[in-house]
Amino acid sequence: MKKLIKPLVILAVIGAIIAVVASYGMGIYRDFMKDYEGDHTYQGEDFTIEVPMGASAQSIGLLLKEQGVITYEKAFAKRVKDSQYNGKIKYGTYTITKGMTIDDMIALMSKGDDRETLKFTIPEGYSIEMMAEKLDSEGICSKEDFLAAVEATDYDYDFLDFSKAEGTKYYLQGFLFPATYEIFVGETAHDIVNRMLKAFDNYYTDEMREKAEELGMSNYEIVTIASIIEREAKLQEERPTISGVVYNRLNIDMKLQMCPTVLYPLTDGMYNVSQVLYDDLEMESPYNTYKYEGLPVGPICSPGAASLEAAVNPESHSYLFYHTDNEETGSHIFTETYEEHQSTR
Repeated sequence: MKKLIKPLVILAVIGAIIAVVASYGMGIYRDFMKDYEGDHTYQGEDFTIEVPMGASAQSIGLLLKEQGVITYEKAFAKRVKDSQYNGKIKYGTYTITKGMTIDDMIALMSKGDDRETLKFTIPEGYSIEMMAEKLDSEGICSKEDFLAAVEATDYDYDFLDFSKAEGTKYYLQGFLFPATYEIFVGETAHDIVNRMLKAFDNYYTDEMREKAEELGMSNYEIVTIASIIEREAKLQEERPTISGVVYNRLNIDMKLQMCPTVLYPLTDGMYNVSQVLYDDLEMESPYNTYKYEGLPVGPICSPGAASLEAAVNPESHSYLFYHTDNEETGSHIFTETYEEHQSTR
């Protein structure tokens, strides 16, 4: 009889654990379905929610979760997907009021913000200086206001490392993501800069950050490499190859000797000169990789998604040199030795 007691106790404990787990699982399921069914009303204080451009239903659900409206953002995303409003939620600022159901919130955000808007495009490879000129010429904001906004230090993003930016012209250089933006009339230059930083945060994924860590690079160094790739590459397929050249040179302490790092200080960020002269190579600047080893002091433009991807996924090869092969297409010839480099010119 005594021999049976121990197995019975074990079975009882296992049964109790199963019951607790089942109960917990049922609780999760009930909460999930409560969010998914969307028929409960919000009873908290009124608040505003800002839906960014291009935000997914799940990311919007996360914003609602942070406000205590729902428990599971995935349930909200499924609710949107199964509704008549799938793909219709628009960016903007919305007020969520007491008594609203989830369906009411989805319908509200699908109507859109009816304020007047302005649209502008920042191309890949633009520097802050080029952005300031473009925004001023298009009447989005003044050059002076934009440059003042990029000097502000109240932007709260974990990819910004102010210590790494010491000695740079603009510490936000490289992090203002190139894209097409639609803003509300009346938004300030500071609002615009913040939108661009948010866009970078969306495109610079956790996977990219992990790969940067594996490569032994900080986020700041990855963006610096990506900015060089952006100014050097014209062909999509060559970006990872150029990235590989950058890493190969860094790994053997060889000067990068990349012309855009001279053109950036030479043209005061405007890139309105296409050729670098021999005398320019001696230009005294912490960006000049002909004069100093390693990466330039900071990014030299804003790289797009493809260049960021190439910076964390360099192609594995033995190339140390390249030069333009076709001026029209921008293709390059890549070589392993200086002798090969010279013979193919």
